Amino acid sequence: MELRHLRYFVAIAETGSLTFAAEKRLNTAQPSLSRQIRDLEQEVGVQLLIRSPHGTELTTAGRAFLDHARLSLSQAEAAGEAARRAAQPTRPTFSIGFLTGQEVDWLPHAPGILRDQLPEIEIRVSSGFSTNLADDLQRGKIDVAFLRREPKPDLEYRLVRKEPLVVILPSDHPLAANEAIDPRDFTKKTFIGISDIAPVLRAAIRDYLRRSGVEIIAALEVDNFAMAMSLVISTGGLALLPVSIQGYLPPSITSRPLAGEQPTVDLVIGYHRANSSPLLKKFLSGIDGLADRIYNQARAER
Repeated sequence: MELRHLRYFVAIAETGSLTFAAEKRLNTAQPSLSRQIRDLEQEVGVQLLIRSPHGTELTTAGRAFLDHARLSLSQAEAAGEAARRAAQPTRPTFSIGFLTGQEVDWLPHAPGILRDQLPEIEIRVSSGFSTNLADDLQRGKIDVAFLRREPKPDLEYRLVRKEPLVVILPSDHPLAANEAIDPRDFTKKTFIGISDIAPVLRAAIRDYLRRSGVEIIAALEVDNFAMAMSLVISTGGLALLPVSIQGYLPPSITSRPLAGEQPTVDLVIGYHRANSSPLLKKFLSGIDGLADRIYNQARAER
């Protein structure tokens, strides 16, 4: 068993999709990733993952294995970091977290805010659920994160963008012919909701539907983008997601705006109020201008 096997397994477990993990997290081919997982399962001696219409799910053995895999990777990372610190003078570190789905817009540009300091510092990046990023900010594991406005008393937030919600649906769905979709059309369709893993997004969707006078009980609930896309394809259903999903949609899925009111969910940048890092101060000073450039460019391209 090698560390790469553990990294592959954890990436699949966190994304809920072998395809999504291969293309977006690991930059490898899906067949190669499948072989690596089969090798891992043969080494362990039990099945760890199950492929299903809902995506890739953990078996009972897989859930037990996941905690130990994460611990092993963490220990290996700590060992490597200790060796690097011993071999060279310590460099200041600045850690940035991204809500999954925001990397496409932000990761290529955000470190550039600190371009004058880049030769002398180390930039670390991570991605995950908004709630997990908020926890990491509180514990001081990361300096700044692009996330939702989670209720954490020690964190400060600055609005980056009011992100529109859009409907995602199969490209051959009858409603895909509409330029915009009326929320009342949801009532007779399979509706895919958001689980409480993403409470801010879940609340934004629920509040919008209530204001629209639409009562819907989600047929299924998902934790992440990959699961939502898998269910849209397998059930022919609809889902409401932030517009940042558009960067991940395959040709079999399309998105449409909502008719009438355009609901939004806040994307914010968060940091711990006790963090006095000069790198954080520099980063915050440049974020507004960067946001304007990114979103103005996106509008121009559309």
